[in-house]
Amino acid sequence: MLYALLCTDKPNSTDLRATMRPDHLAYLASLGDALKFAGPFLDDAQSPIGSLVMIEADDRKAAEHLAKNDPYNIAGLFQSVEIKAWRWALKNPDVK
Repeated sequence: MLYALLCTDKPNSTDLRATMRPDHLAYLASLGDALKFAGPFLDDAQSPIGSLVMIEADDRKAAEHLAKNDPYNIAGLFQSVEIKAWRWALKNPDVK
């Protein structure tokens, strides 16, 4: 099952995000094929204000575990993390 991790940064956390970015990217890379895609949400000035991480996990508990262990989350960057099950209906590269 696919899960969208909708992460919202705490206000005024640009420096923390920048500091933790290498660890966050390494963590995402360690997920291998479980990571489908990821990237930051941006404000009107193009500054990051959160993250969208799409993962494949066996169940919600596994998705929660992956979200909890993200270095951004461990460092306290996120104000909130919402986890939603998601079905890739259109332009799914795994479906011919």
